[in-house]
Amino acid sequence: MNIANISFPEYPVFLAPMEDVTDIGFRLLCKQMGADLVYSEFVSSDALIRGVNRSLEKLEVCDDERPVAIQIYGRFVEAMRDAAQIVVEQAHPDILDINFGCPVKRVAGKGAGAGMLQNIPLMLEMTRAVVDAVPGTPVTVKTRLGWDQEHRIIVDLAEQLQDCGIQALTIHGRTRSQMYTGEADWTLIGEVKRNPRMRIPIIGNGDITTPERARECFERYGVDAIMVGRATFGRPWIFREIKEGLRVKSEELRVKNKSNNFFDEGNIHEINRNYNSSLLTLHSSLSPEWKLSVLKQQVLTSVERLDERRGILHSRRHLAASPLFKGIPNFRETRIRMLRAETVEELFGIMDSINIEDFRA
Repeated sequence: MNIANISFPEYPVFLAPMEDVTDIGFRLLCKQMGADLVYSEFVSSDALIRGVNRSLEKLEVCDDERPVAIQIYGRFVEAMRDAAQIVVEQAHPDILDINFGCPVKRVAGKGAGAGMLQNIPLMLEMTRAVVDAVPGTPVTVKTRLGWDQEHRIIVDLAEQLQDCGIQALTIHGRTRSQMYTGEADWTLIGEVKRNPRMRIPIIGNGDITTPERARECFERYGVDAIMVGRATFGRPWIFREIKEGLRVKSEELRVKNKSNNFFDEGNIHEINRNYNSSLLTLHSSLSPEWKLSVLKQQVLTSVERLDERRGILHSRRHLAASPLFKGIPNFRETRIRMLRAETVEELFGIMDSINIEDFRA
């Protein structure tokens, strides 16, 4: 799969853009874990053209994380056009992404992000302006199914966005009104992908939390790539888990290509045996001790990038959400102490005090 002249391996897995999450440290960690493309936190176009330091800091990119996409959002065409040029001139991203999907009130309520789903003519005008402003950089879009259940317009909208010159489209399988509740609906994502008039890659997003679900999304809906978001909280190794599941899928397809009858009982038995064996090997290699060391690395990266106090604060949502600690008996008090720790020494001391055998319970 290609986005413009950027080539990706078979079955690409991307890190979703997430505010206050996908800073450069986390992007590098997810890249290390196997993410094929990483996205920045979204950047306000208005703040960029005003030179707000916090927004300019979000443009920091390093070569080790490439290919990398920087995402911008806004409600004014001129500001988005100018911000796109600032991003390309300062950060030289491999991809510039437009956010038409953020559902939070402070963004969508002002007409930006998913708010653009209520003003399609303006959305298309803005998209064309951004594409024209940065002719040497691929422009992509991330959006949702529509504003609400009565206006799930993505099938027609996808064609319109493609006609504006974007090079790929990411679709989150929820409407704006759903926010992040309920299950993501991938049926319309699949319909967009099956549309014979669509020529650009379609990237599916929403509720990809396991290798099995990743495989299903590629198989059932035919997307060109998948994007993982909230499931990375406290679990950046999910990319390794998914990649192993997809590696087995590749072997499965090779068996299919060699066989006149893919659904031969022997083939299915062989594929299932290989898949289960691979997952067992992977999970035994990704030991609790190793996962704990990854979380420590994430904390240290944040502390180094920010400072001790802010770095620990920045890491707390990952520690709180990590599945590594789920199921440990009587863990509530330990979790509270861990989230209240104010120094790296204190935090790591608490983490090291956890009985390793409890991880395996």
